[in-house]
Amino acid sequence: MPRLLAIGDNTVDVYVDAGMQYPGGNAVNVAVQARRMGADAAYVGCIGNDARGRLVLDSLEAEAVDVSRVRIVPGANAHSRIGHRDGDRQFLGSDPGVRGAWEFGPDGFGFAQSYDLVHTSVHSDIDAHLPALRPYARVLSYDYSVHWRRPGKAETLPLVDLAFFSCPEASEEDVAAHLAWAVEAGAGLAVATRAERGAMALESRTIHVQPAVPTDPVDTLGAGDAFIAAFLLAWLAGGPAPDCLLAGVAAGAAACATRGGFGHGQAL
Repeated sequence: MPRLLAIGDNTVDVYVDAGMQYPGGNAVNVAVQARRMGADAAYVGCIGNDARGRLVLDSLEAEAVDVSRVRIVPGANAHSRIGHRDGDRQFLGSDPGVRGAWEFGPDGFGFAQSYDLVHTSVHSDIDAHLPALRPYARVLSYDYSVHWRRPGKAETLPLVDLAFFSCPEASEEDVAAHLAWAVEAGAGLAVATRAERGAMALESRTIHVQPAVPTDPVDTLGAGDAFIAAFLLAWLAGGPAPDCLLAGVAAGAAACATRGGFGHGQAL
């Protein structure tokens, strides 16, 4: 059983048009999806001591994700406001809450070395700690989403073994050029999700292209995170990039069949 540790963001996605809210966040979603796929998964993050924080924590416990190192922080939990159009998500704004209230004891990141892979993300407010985390992470995965142009993000690439990017509208040629840039900047393996266009990866100077699995989406929120979880587990199992891409797009399509990142909806 592979062991995966997700460190970073959590949020509550508030569906303003449906009067519902769902637990989520890239690190949380990846941990939950990996656990559902058979991994021994843990989540480390800063959760508010309010009702939304309780929703996130309860859902993680219900999914059998290890939360023994979660930090409960006085204050509001992170949340995002979400609208939808034809099943596709529309972000309407967010509040980071206590998401970035990191504190690490004298042992630092020593706990991370017992995991096969550590995953984090651009919204985790943990970049300043990556140099300290890197020596303890056997494999470090990072989701840059669409925000790789933010100041300081390129400087994190030399620390990352697997870099994920969201490129829903870019051409195949532009995505290939971007993946080459990421690897040249220091990433070990670069992967791009392309929504209904599928996904691409650059490994050992070879570009791999995977079409999407056809789906009639109910909700696309969390599909990219399910892709990442499946790709990572296939990669840990020794799968070549094409097999990992296929596992990813299949998981992403399946995730579109339910609302929220992984369910556990609650009325507002």
